[in-house]
Amino acid sequence: MSTVAAVAALPAAALAIVTLLRTPLARRLVAQPSADRWHETATPILGGIGIFVGLSVGFWLAVAVGAFHTTTAILGIYGGIALLFLAGLVDDLVKLRPVAKLSAQVGAAVLVIATGTNVQLVSNGLVATTIALLWLVGMTNAFNLLDNMDGLAATMAAIAFGFFAIDAVTIHPNHAVLAFALAGGLACAGFLPFNLRPGGRALVFMGDAGSQMLGFALAAIGLSASWKVAGTTVATLLLPILVLAVPILDTSLVTIARLLEGRPIYQGGRDHSSHRLVRFGLSDGHAVALLALVATTLGATSLTYNVLDNQRLTLIGVLVTFVLLVQFASFLADVERRPLPEEAPGLLQTFAVHWRRLVEVVIDFGLISGTFLAAYVIQFGWPGSENQRHLATITLPIVLAARYLAFIPFGLYRSIWRYAGSRDLLAIAAAVGTSELVATAYMSSTQALSDFSRSFFVVDALLGMVVIAGSRFAERGLVVGLRSMRERTGRRAVIVGAGRTGRSLMRELRETAGERVVGFVDDNPRLRRRRVHGVPVIGTTYELERLLERTQPDIVLVTIPNASRGRLDAIVDACAGARVDCRFVRREIDLDPRVVLGSTAK
Repeated sequence: MSTVAAVAALPAAALAIVTLLRTPLARRLVAQPSADRWHETATPILGGIGIFVGLSVGFWLAVAVGAFHTTTAILGIYGGIALLFLAGLVDDLVKLRPVAKLSAQVGAAVLVIATGTNVQLVSNGLVATTIALLWLVGMTNAFNLLDNMDGLAATMAAIAFGFFAIDAVTIHPNHAVLAFALAGGLACAGFLPFNLRPGGRALVFMGDAGSQMLGFALAAIGLSASWKVAGTTVATLLLPILVLAVPILDTSLVTIARLLEGRPIYQGGRDHSSHRLVRFGLSDGHAVALLALVATTLGATSLTYNVLDNQRLTLIGVLVTFVLLVQFASFLADVERRPLPEEAPGLLQTFAVHWRRLVEVVIDFGLISGTFLAAYVIQFGWPGSENQRHLATITLPIVLAARYLAFIPFGLYRSIWRYAGSRDLLAIAAAVGTSELVATAYMSSTQALSDFSRSFFVVDALLGMVVIAGSRFAERGLVVGLRSMRERTGRRAVIVGAGRTGRSLMRELRETAGERVVGFVDDNPRLRRRRVHGVPVIGTTYELERLLERTQPDIVLVTIPNASRGRLDAIVDACAGARVDCRFVRREIDLDPRVVLGSTAK
């Protein structure tokens, strides 16, 4: 219970901030409002100092009362935190270049790794070091980007520290991690009253000194609390990812948006998750509360997976979590393209779900799992050796994660299945192939495959391409089949002209309920008795009278109005003789909009 001494972080942080606000530094170290920032008045950037003071007091007081013995790894983590606090403080004062900030982050990460904190669930040393480096630097920048609205970064950090503290008491007992988590979370709690003030503006910001330090501290604790002691359970692997899912989601969304717009990632802007929620109609406080609720829910699920320690339940839970995160990310991405609401949205509207996309993700889960099982049976037989079953259990979540992460950027959830075409086939092949390569590389570098042949991944990729593509085209086939049944009682049309206009009209009629194209009429001899997009070319205009008698259409649509007058007169006469309605179709693509709008007004 001596780790309770870490609670001193809260009064220490609050006292430090109160003291700093009374010094000349409060007028020197100030964030000025700008077009790409959210605040509107000059505000002191002293919160980072207060948070660091609180964290340090809480941590070292726990050491002083004998809560745990300091190790090289723990000192390395604190040293990295201190280094990034100093680098952030310098950046707040003089604005460091992005390269200098990145260098400090890499230096702090190297210090942590070199002193013994690494990803021990990966057997390959180089891969483990690379993952640890990317994780530490990535989360540092994620919190730096997340610090964009009053109370947001500190609230997210406090929640994450809280879950790491619970984990350090229950699942992965660790007094040092517990002290760090308590000190960090309570230091944030000491800062929040000065930053998140309902009905009033913030008295202080944390600045880069606070945001970088918090992101790095949480990333390092995540390594030490989970990945450093992990075996191979999916739940343990997911713990830090789910606890920090909101910063990861926000950073991913902002990074993709800025890359698509050609803007630097490190440049400030009003395109974060919190800003999008405010644009949707929530207040600043409600936006922070909603993101805090999402973070709390995700953290609770991560602890639940670890407590249950059931692989199947974890996979199902991860699927549900991923589906909801995809829905939330899609909602946030669409907010930028929506008009501003006239009134605040209701709760159900805020949590609106793209049900079709949700169903698609669930179907893909079944298909990916099914093809994985089929590939396993084909390659190893059933049930296979104990080692093969063990490695398959580890591989399936990796394949699922890799598939979903590849499907999103390759656009598989942006297309509509009933309109699937050749581009979708290429996207599916690329997404499945890329995800399989990633899964193969990960498993090869982290596990001794032994009798788990790498050819399994080739079989899985081939089956995956066929089944995923089949699912997309199955809906198209079903829609076409149902339409064909309905068309038997619809209006029968013959299209004169199988050129560009005729083909375009045919596709449009196919999408129109109650319309059925029974054939093309075209004078090109090379098209005779051929099919154009599945519709037969039944003859030429010279045979039109006989063709109308044979096909019994309800209407003839002429798409060659620029043909000779004699030929057009013959077509009209043939239709009149057969008592079939005849209409000319002209596609104009260069009309002056003023002419069109003027005609409409008249």
